[in-house]
Amino acid sequence: MMPAEQRSARLSLAYSNIGHTTMHVMTGLYLTIVLELVREWQMGYEDLIRLWTFGALLIGLGAPLAGWLGDRWSDSRMIVVMFVLSGLGAIGAALADTPDQMMWALAVIGLGGAIYHPVGISWTMKNAANRGRAMGVLGIFGSMGVAGGSIVAGGLAALWGWHSAFLVPGLICLVFALALGWHIARGAIMDRRADMVESTVPGRRELVRAFIILSVTMMCGGVIFQSLLTMSPKWFEQAVGTDLAGSTLGVGGLVTAVFLAGALPQFLGGLLADRLPVKWIYMGCALFQIPLYFLAMQVLGWSSIVLAAGMVALMNMQIPAENLLLAHYTPARYRGIAYGSKFVLSFGMAPLGVQLVAWAYGRTAGPELVFAVLAVLSSMVLLSAFLLPREGKGPDGAVQGKEGLSPVPVAGAGD
Repeated sequence: MMPAEQRSARLSLAYSNIGHTTMHVMTGLYLTIVLELVREWQMGYEDLIRLWTFGALLIGLGAPLAGWLGDRWSDSRMIVVMFVLSGLGAIGAALADTPDQMMWALAVIGLGGAIYHPVGISWTMKNAANRGRAMGVLGIFGSMGVAGGSIVAGGLAALWGWHSAFLVPGLICLVFALALGWHIARGAIMDRRADMVESTVPGRRELVRAFIILSVTMMCGGVIFQSLLTMSPKWFEQAVGTDLAGSTLGVGGLVTAVFLAGALPQFLGGLLADRLPVKWIYMGCALFQIPLYFLAMQVLGWSSIVLAAGMVALMNMQIPAENLLLAHYTPARYRGIAYGSKFVLSFGMAPLGVQLVAWAYGRTAGPELVFAVLAVLSSMVLLSAFLLPREGKGPDGAVQGKEGLSPVPVAGAGD
């Protein structure tokens, strides 16, 4: 590999990792800030959390278009757009003083968030020499973002009020946009037309069968993830009382600790995916989540925090396996739209997760109903994944060659 190609690949992976953290921080801010708004705006939690429904929906609905633009135009420039939209949306949320204004600002954040996963994961796959390891590292950065959203929101709100909890991250996003744009303009980052490493594409029947099955598992996984993420601040506030989580900062710290606990298992999941059958890793993670949800229905206190860490660890170990399975069944030139389809299914289900939490807390004083639904969904993931075809080259599989780099943009590349 030429030095310029190596540098481009390294910079691309670095910005993809930063983008993963940023996306999850930005889309997680409101889930903790809403606890401050309950007190300041004198509104019910179930009403305020619903303001995020439209933004969560856009994360899913915008993913296929984002993936298509990444394939046809430029992965790197789409990440610049992500940083810009996320930053502007957060600044708008900081200036909001009515629920309607907040809803529209959160929608812009959601639209920016729609870009990352279909584009960023495809970008990483194309530039990674070791996919499992790269997915594991990418997962760590994502876990840092999921965890960091709560502590960033809680910390800034405690220091300077909830407005700053949106404003400061928004300005940082715009700085990242300028930095990435500068590297693209200098030619230090160039988009690839195909994967850095050779890969095979299975037969058509296996492709269709796998995508149908993965569609079911990804939809279930989207509801599971969003429900747990949405509910965690409220669940922890109830579970430990005033022991530690008597403030927004305390709750944010607990959520951060729990989701950070899932970072290392995700890296482990990526390493295992390079060595073991990915299908069995995927199924095993779904299997072991089920008893944790049933246990969580029975306990409160600090045991809830331990159970939450276990749930997050298993979900995170599953992510590299899922991404590698999808990559295995998709040609490189269609990778962006494939991941876009994945995230319209998974994040498209996110509003159901938000509504599930609002509905459950509207009917009961605790999260038991949510956990019952999550146990059923995990069972569906397990049974569906069992039907996936064996990994390997299909009868009409074709090897994808290395097509190298091209200057940004790459419209029409691979056609």
